Amino acid sequence: MNVLQILPRLEVGGVETGTVDLAKGLIKRGHKAVVISGGGRLVQKLEALGAKHYTLPVYKKSLFTILKMVPEVEKIIKTENIDIVHARSRAPAIIAFFAARRAGVRFITTAHGYYSTHIFSRIMGWSDFVIVSSTLIARHMMEGLDVPYEKIRLIPRGVDLEEFRFNPISNAQKGEYRIGVIGRITPIKGHSFFIQAVARAIKLFPKIKVLIVGEPPFESPEYKKKLESLVERLNIRDFVEFVGPKEEIAEFLSTLDLVVVPSVGQEAFGRVIIEAGAIGVPVIATKVGGVVDIIEDGKNGILVLPGDIQRLTGAILEVLKDRELAVSLVTEARKKVEKLYSLDEMAEKTLKVYEEALKSFKILVIKIGAIGDVILITPSLRATKLAFPESRLCVLVGLESRQLLEDCPYIDELMIFDRGRRDKGLRGILRFSKILRRIGFDVSIDFQNNRTSHLLARLAGVPKRYGYDNGKLSFLLNKKIRPFNFALSPVEQQFRLLKMLGISGDSKRLELWPREEDFKYIENFLKSHWLGQGQPLVGFNIGGSARWRTKRWRIENLARLCDMLGEEGIRTVITGIPNEEYLAKRLLARTKAKPIIAIGKTSLLELAALIKRCNVFVTGDSAPMHIASSMGTFFIAFFGPTDPMRHLEPNGNYVVLKKDLDCSPCYRPRCRKPECMDGITVEEVFGIIMEKIKLK
Repeated sequence: MNVLQILPRLEVGGVETGTVDLAKGLIKRGHKAVVISGGGRLVQKLEALGAKHYTLPVYKKSLFTILKMVPEVEKIIKTENIDIVHARSRAPAIIAFFAARRAGVRFITTAHGYYSTHIFSRIMGWSDFVIVSSTLIARHMMEGLDVPYEKIRLIPRGVDLEEFRFNPISNAQKGEYRIGVIGRITPIKGHSFFIQAVARAIKLFPKIKVLIVGEPPFESPEYKKKLESLVERLNIRDFVEFVGPKEEIAEFLSTLDLVVVPSVGQEAFGRVIIEAGAIGVPVIATKVGGVVDIIEDGKNGILVLPGDIQRLTGAILEVLKDRELAVSLVTEARKKVEKLYSLDEMAEKTLKVYEEALKSFKILVIKIGAIGDVILITPSLRATKLAFPESRLCVLVGLESRQLLEDCPYIDELMIFDRGRRDKGLRGILRFSKILRRIGFDVSIDFQNNRTSHLLARLAGVPKRYGYDNGKLSFLLNKKIRPFNFALSPVEQQFRLLKMLGISGDSKRLELWPREEDFKYIENFLKSHWLGQGQPLVGFNIGGSARWRTKRWRIENLARLCDMLGEEGIRTVITGIPNEEYLAKRLLARTKAKPIIAIGKTSLLELAALIKRCNVFVTGDSAPMHIASSMGTFFIAFFGPTDPMRHLEPNGNYVVLKKDLDCSPCYRPRCRKPECMDGITVEEVFGIIMEKIKLK
């Protein structure tokens, strides 16, 4: 595996040391380690391990530099044949995200700090996975920066136990006790609080020598001068020394008697705590952030509240004077470091995240249209999951279609786009695309093929967006095929698109998945209407879309059909959508057969169970036609203004009734004289039904 880490600089610090340590762990396991940074003291150490380093100004936050660096980093990714890009800071993460996207490789981030909720910080959540070092940072990334739980991977930082060898302190009293504070000199690290506490301790126990390791950030060197002034005012200049940065931390720690971590802000982890624990130096730390994940107060370290000068003073004196306590603390600390915080443990866990990312493949299928259209994508879902069995397959459907796929065995997640209310208009599209972007899909398959679906995929930042070049914002797609070939059936149209992903499938069979309770409901419903056991049942879908009146058969014809079937001892059941109840009333006024009215009395899956019970189902070009096909029920399909070649699978269990007129198919929702539907006679429908029932 070839791994590229990118961070602002390679100066001495926790992030930088972690980068070098991980590179060491990767090389030890036979992987290739490459690092991009702005350079620094640790470059030489990194290259001595066998890693490769590129010096680029990726620490700069100017838009010009970021845009300039993206192609530079992309070039390195391709030159070094990188598999994983791992960003460890926000400015480099922006560059790395776009470079990795352009190069088509996986992108990982590590959240090293308690970032502000500024939009600039959100780049850290755009990765395939976000590595965090503590539960505090995990919660913050989820709650403050909207990173999904599924993306979070908790990996504490590790320490190289070969370098940080255990050399426990003696329990004998000494003439001088060296206290170290190690970290970047910034207000959040609590140096001012510590200096005030140690000044009190010196008055009571003047055998103390304080060594402050680190330096201020380039942009704010004045803070160190304030601390030096504080030391002068407290008259402890002879006891306190600012020693600058230290590269050989293990060697330095071995000279100390106590390490204090006085942070007053939310620490992401606290690397120096586990380094001191590995060496055998007791630690006093403030009770903040990830520190509490490491230190068990009184067992392997001492915890104090941030800013509590009196308690910190007392803790310092207690550890320095009670050497048996100090020995007990470091013994327990070493045990915990060996168990949880070794470099080997960190490297192994990080490699597992890399391997998971390489295997991860998230597919978004978009079909937010009508119910029947959603049923028609079931063969495509089956073929896609068969082609990518390890993928996470998510399907985006409209609110009215959600029932159909709730128990679909081929999908991992069902997402609902409520275009009528919650997700209405451009604001709704922007809101929903933000949700999709958080998931980080690799591929979108757009079966909806309209402006909304194209916008959703593009705004979600999906790298590979497959769809049809239909002129309706299809420039937002980057993997396109020509528009529909109207000589092909709906599922065959879909498989043209799937072919671009290397997906093929022999079966075009439609499917639905009614539950046992759906069949029980229908059984009880039919019993309540006195349907005899074994009595033939013919279903009839009375209407269809309210917009398509031209798809309806006349009520007078249906009434005659019900009566003719009734004379043969065959019951009829009428289905339809709730606003078609008025049609049922007109039917009941014209027939003596008393058909069972199921309009508005079933859910979609209960309707599927009802159609399954029918010996024959009669329908126009509508969603129930596809339900009948998916349930394996023989059906008679009326086609008038529409073309069965475009809306019906050619290998189903059905008969099409269609009159070939000069004006058909017209695709007109209204017509003064719908001869195409009127031409379908009651006698020919009755004849087909009777022939089918007799065959059974």
